Amino acid sequence: MLDSFLKFFELGLYHIISFSSYDHILFVALLTLPYVFKDWKRLLILISMFTLGHTLSLLLGVYDIINLNVNVTEWLIPLTIFFAAVFNIFTSGKPTDKRSFLMLGVVLFFGLIHGLGFANAFQGLVSTTESTFLSIIEFAVGIEIGQLIIVFCVLFISFIFQNIFRFSTRDWVMVISSVILGLMLPLIIKSPLFS
Repeated sequence: MLDSFLKFFELGLYHIISFSSYDHILFVALLTLPYVFKDWKRLLILISMFTLGHTLSLLLGVYDIINLNVNVTEWLIPLTIFFAAVFNIFTSGKPTDKRSFLMLGVVLFFGLIHGLGFANAFQGLVSTTESTFLSIIEFAVGIEIGQLIIVFCVLFISFIFQNIFRFSTRDWVMVISSVILGLMLPLIIKSPLFS
């Protein structure tokens, strides 16, 4: 039982913090950029919403209740990140309490889409002796911890740039969000969906 927990916990953790799946890192960075350490409760709710969406759609996908074409998923993931970056750019410098409600929906949507995209791969990771449902929950715990690590790193880097190098919060959010937006454009345009 502990071996299974560690296996899926580690899988969830590295699913989020691996540079090979940098879309997660970029999305969590976008969520975190407008906030500071004292906003940790809002950030925890946001990243937990992603984990909830990811877990729910992973369950629906693994149990074959909902099936989404992989090419559609691969297009929707960078598209969601693109819109989160655009949202950051247009709301940078504005109070963070007014942005939370809309971002909850975006984060939930991203989690739902990404979970569906990973369902097929996940099925192959669960052995016949392991509970699929329990494995998904263990995976979700790893995802949550991975996101917390990214949030802490982004908050720390933001703190350094805003307090030591004197970037304004507005400029910091706009510059980093614009860079991420630029990284997503080729992924959206060159998607296999349009091939």
